Parts: sequence; C-alpha cells; structure tokens
Amino acid sequence: MAEAVKEAASFSIKANTKGLGYSFWLPVLWLALVATGAGSAHIWKLPAFDQMDWDHPAAPPGARSEISVSVSEGQKIDLPFIYRLGTDTMGRDILTRLLFGARISLAVGLVAPFFGFLLGGSLGIFAGYFRGRFETLVVAMMDVILAFPGLVLLLAISFYLGPGVINLIAALAFLTVPAFCRVARANTLTWAQRDFVLAAKAVGAGHLRIIVGHILPNILMPMLAYGMLLVAVMIVAEGALSFLGLSVPAPTPSWGGMISEGREVLDQAPHVSLIPAGVMFLTVLSFNLIGDRVRERNDRKICEL
Repeated sequence: MAEAVKEAASFSIKANTKGLGYSFWLPVLWLALVATGAGSAHIWKLPAFDQMDWDHPAAPPGARSEISVSVSEGQKIDLPFIYRLGTDTMGRDILTRLLFGARISLAVGLVAPFFGFLLGGSLGIFAGYFRGRFETLVVAMMDVILAFPGLVLLLAISFYLGPGVINLIAALAFLTVPAFCRVARANTLTWAQRDFVLAAKAVGAGHLRIIVGHILPNILMPMLAYGMLLVAVMIVAEGALSFLGLSVPAPTPSWGGMISEGREVLDQAPHVSLIPAGVMFLTVLSFNLIGDRVRERNDRKICEL
C-alpha cells in the first residue's frame, strides 16, 4: 500500500518543457505576439477601428494617406500616414481592425472552451468515478446534445439569444460540454482503477479528496490538449458565424467579420480577406500544434509508468 501511495506522489502530469522543439515554441511565440497586440491595441498610435478613409477604400498595403486621421483617443496622427496592411472596402485600417478583432476572436476561442471545460469536465469526472445511474443519466444527456447537428443547434441558440459576444460565447460553450464530458469520463474510468486510487479508498480517503488529489491532476493534461484543439475550432466557428451575421455586430471588428467583408472584392483587392484569413490560419495552427505537443508528451509520460 505504501508503494501505491508513493506511485501517486511520484507521478506528476507537469510537462517537462525541455526538448519541446520549434513546433511548440514558435506557436507559443506567435500566440504571445497576438495576445500582446490585442492587449495593447489601444495604446498604439493607429486610427480608430471604425475610422473611414473614403479616399483610400481597399487600398493595398503600404498606401499613404494625406488626410487627417484620428485615433480613438482623439489624437492626430502625423501625415502622411501609411496603411501598413492596407484598408478594407470602407477605408478602415486593416492593422487596427486586426488588433482589436483579436480581442473578440481570442475571447470567444478561450472563454467558450473554458466554461465547457468546467461544466463538461466536472460532469465527466463524477460520471466516471461514481458510475451507476448518475453515469447513465449524464451519458444520455450528452448523447441527446450530440444527436443534434452542431451547426443547426448553434444557429438556433444564436438566433434565440441574438448577436453579441456574451451570447456567442454562451452558445459555443454549450456545444463544447459533451466533448469535454466524454474526454473527462474516459480518462477518469482509467485512473479510477489505478492502485494508488484503490489504496486511497482502502485507507478511508473521502471521494472529494480522491477526485481532487489523485484523479484530477492526472486527467488535466489530456483535457488541456483537447481544449487547445477546441480553442482552434471555436475561432473558426466564430468566423463562420460572421458570414451569417450572428457574430459581434458592426462596426466592432472580428477576424471572421473582416474575412466576410472582403469576399466581394476578392478579385480586385484580395488582401482585404487574405490578410485576416492568414492571421486566423496561423493562430488556429498554433493552437493545434501546441495541443498536439502537449498530448504527445502526456502519452509518453503515461507509457513510462
């Protein structure tokens, strides 16, 4: 029994960051750059995200403006002003809208899976640990939700709640609950039969102590790896909803909305859509790569036991 308890103490899911390689650190660097740009967008001397320059609609990257351009705080930008990434069809600076749009896309991509993680993960852990009728009920509820086509259910929730960031996050979070629940339940079923868990039960440890102290630390990494993949899915889902007018209302920018706004001028000014599409692509790819690396290291850690 002492050896079983010692196994529990020695097993840690803390990933060793040594040897993660460029496929991990380059995505981390990109995401750090995006997050920094989003967080500091208001302090840069850039035009307001809704400032229109009708003399330069759909201007290419590097276009110069000789007219007075106001930033969000009312300051004036020195002339001539250079649109480093060009403008959209309404003459709005693409770089500014990318930075402010990152706030929406990252908020949707991170917050929605977080709430799904809390609710779905909790249900999955309790279902996998206690089993019995509670597990049957939880599994049945998740099957009912998964039986609906995801896009149709998302559209129905979005239409009912209306456009807006909070409503969009709530709708996407609801759809992530079954996925997190299944991942948590499957991993809990595995770890609940480990010797150190059985030893903890034998010495009279309570259910909550076993779940929090022994099971939860060992299933966090698989759920985190899966959560990274869902973050990427949520960012893409927000972009898809923007095409249907169910994301944030104009003129608030989001990457999906920026891609949608440029679809009518793809032949004349492809940069209007391709630049935000490229930023979204790199961000989604970064989350996928990080999730894959976390999963690989977790799998190797488990195989060593």
